[in-house]
Amino acid sequence: MRKRRRGSIALTLLCATALLASPGLLAGTAFAAPEPQQGKSLEQVREEIEDLYRQAGTATDAFNLAESETRTQSAKIVEIANLVVAGQDRITSLKGRAGAAARAQYRSGGLPPGAQLALSNNPTQFLDGSDRLRQGEKATSDLLSELNRTQSDLQQYAMDATAHWEKLEANRVKQEASKKQVEEKIKAAEELESKLEAEQKARLLQLEQEAQYKAQAAWLSSGAMNGVTGAAASEAGKRAVQFATAQIGKPYVWGAEGPGSYDCSGLTSQAWLAAGKRIPRTSQEQLRLPKVAIKDMRPGDLIIYFDDATHVGMYIGDGAIVHAPRPGRNVTLTGAGSMPIKAVVRPDA
Repeated sequence: MRKRRRGSIALTLLCATALLASPGLLAGTAFAAPEPQQGKSLEQVREEIEDLYRQAGTATDAFNLAESETRTQSAKIVEIANLVVAGQDRITSLKGRAGAAARAQYRSGGLPPGAQLALSNNPTQFLDGSDRLRQGEKATSDLLSELNRTQSDLQQYAMDATAHWEKLEANRVKQEASKKQVEEKIKAAEELESKLEAEQKARLLQLEQEAQYKAQAAWLSSGAMNGVTGAAASEAGKRAVQFATAQIGKPYVWGAEGPGSYDCSGLTSQAWLAAGKRIPRTSQEQLRLPKVAIKDMRPGDLIIYFDDATHVGMYIGDGAIVHAPRPGRNVTLTGAGSMPIKAVVRPDA
């Protein structure tokens, strides 16, 4: 009963938020904004805009993934460059030692051991010298082998660098394509919204909030929260929630990771980084984190949304999440069931 009451309280708070945000209801009158032209209802326009932003979200995830891979490849190229420099220095040193050995042999006259023995006045001294000569020959052989290995390493580094450069270029192409798609979808959505009058825009926001409330109410009514234990957050989870909720009111900007703006996965990844845990950058990659059942979720867990895992929010307890919704909206609280849930994951499992 206690868990149901808490879920009911959260639902009531979310409902109240939606009602207070509606200009028409604040005035205590029915809202009767004119419908858009071209035979479309305002609800149809809302759905069209939401669909465009969903497509933009998908492209944003692709952009963020390409950017993350680009950073990885860039770091590997820098690592290889450092290995190449070290290898070149090593070759210079080995060549210097080989040159010194060659000069020493030249100074000895370069005579074969038999001739040196015949000309030597002291056979014992010669034999001692021969032993040192054999040691020197082995050292020279080892030096040449090391020189060959180092040169072979440099050739491999060159091949590795080429492969990473190719991946880097492929990721750059992916980024550009994704960026273009994001911008096109956002522009199309903004153009649709720009054709609305002020009252219609206010009504559009109200419809958006009502749709979220209905989805949350249906989710709770389905019994999704039944059995949720209300487990306490881990210490890291508490810090992640504190960070995420401190960003409420900051605008959504696609590709952003703070501090002034965020996209959905930028918010969750930075919140957990602030808690001392580095997690993947995109919502699709965050889906790979250890999964937990809804009944076992606790504050700090991440809820991945939609079949293509292109949105993510952070569970804060009592059936609510904090998230960065979409372009034109700010970081806010909403019901955990206001969007189709794909999975719940735990960064600090």
